[in-house]
Amino acid sequence: MFGSSFAQDSRFKIPPLSQTAFLLDFDGTLVDIAPTPEAVVVPPDLRETLSRLRAACGDALAIISGRPIDQIDQFLGDVPFAVAGEHGVAIRHRPGGPIERAVLPSMPQRWLVQASDLLATLPGTRLEHKQGGFVLHYRAAPEKAEVLRQTAERWVRESDGAFTLQPAKMAWEIRPTGVDKGYAVSLLMETAPFAGRKPVFVGDDVTDEDGMAAVHRMGGAFFRIPADFPTPAVFRAWLASLVAGRG
Repeated sequence: MFGSSFAQDSRFKIPPLSQTAFLLDFDGTLVDIAPTPEAVVVPPDLRETLSRLRAACGDALAIISGRPIDQIDQFLGDVPFAVAGEHGVAIRHRPGGPIERAVLPSMPQRWLVQASDLLATLPGTRLEHKQGGFVLHYRAAPEKAEVLRQTAERWVRESDGAFTLQPAKMAWEIRPTGVDKGYAVSLLMETAPFAGRKPVFVGDDVTDEDGMAAVHRMGGAFFRIPADFPTPAVFRAWLASLVAGRG
């Protein structure tokens, strides 16, 4: 059903797979958002679909996520050819290759101490420490969004432009300015097997907009959930339709 409807919809026309590079977000795009990052469920057929897609596009398949690379490995193994983690802070260009890290400004450690102390007083919030930054989660306490935003904005102002406050799904993330998913897309598209192909980026969040802007500048295509695909399940069905019948 999905394959037929997608084939008839001009919005989903992309170049032949042999000429296309796929750069895909993970949470909220390939898998459904879960109450906590650890609770994400990978559908049983996702790895097979992605493996077929990678073969069909000559290995030009990358996952670009806000998660650390090791977490993507836990969920998908060696299925993607390349992985960019932490919004581009860390990039592994090929399976088994080294993880390259962007040069980052030094984050004041007192921010982490203050964040930890603050969240200890706000039940339902959670602190996630990342390389070069951190995330203030409030999914279990949505009423705390504003106080967390105000505090995070104060820290960012102190950095004189070195750090940016990025809204995410029920979270605020403080991260280095200029190192984002668009940065990751640009680096990945410079080398084989991505170079020379038309990029297709798919995401679901404001953190994906930099990646979308980058592929737009390159003449590629981008899709967003739920604007183009109402749910990750529908997006996965589209991917499956692209490789239907392939071994």
